[in-house]
Amino acid sequence: MVKYYKGKKFQEEWKLLTLYEKFEKIICLVLSVFIALIILSAMYRLGYHLLAMIFQYGVDPLDYKTFKKLFGMVLIVLIALEFKHSIVKVVVKNESVVQVKTVVLIALLAIARKMIILDTKAMPANTIFALAAVMLALGLVYWLMRERDDRKEEADENEQEEA
Repeated sequence: MVKYYKGKKFQEEWKLLTLYEKFEKIICLVLSVFIALIILSAMYRLGYHLLAMIFQYGVDPLDYKTFKKLFGMVLIVLIALEFKHSIVKVVVKNESVVQVKTVVLIALLAIARKMIILDTKAMPANTIFALAAVMLALGLVYWLMRERDDRKEEADENEQEEA
């Protein structure tokens, strides 16, 4: 769980930052507010569409086409939440702006969403194959990065125990 800055600790750390680091953090905070607004808007639209489908049109949410549409909207919210989380980590944990592992995860989520809402009858087979290949490659990259991070954390823990 991410711990947010509090009072004096934030002020002390803020004083130590360079002008560019302060600029970067301010931009990240503004971006996180914008993304939060996008998430709220997406949630409103999701709720509106869901309620309209059920009560106004009497559409069954378990219908395949309806389910694909609703699930695609849910995944958009999840992608935006993951994106916002990665930006907040920059501010809170003093990490660099571009976290490759997070970018790969967001790309995986976006392609998974595309594969779920894809109309296989209208899409050429080579396009579906290309999306599957990209997803497989991104999954492999994510797995390799996670393995590297796990080994690094394990080495750091062993180093601390020895000290």
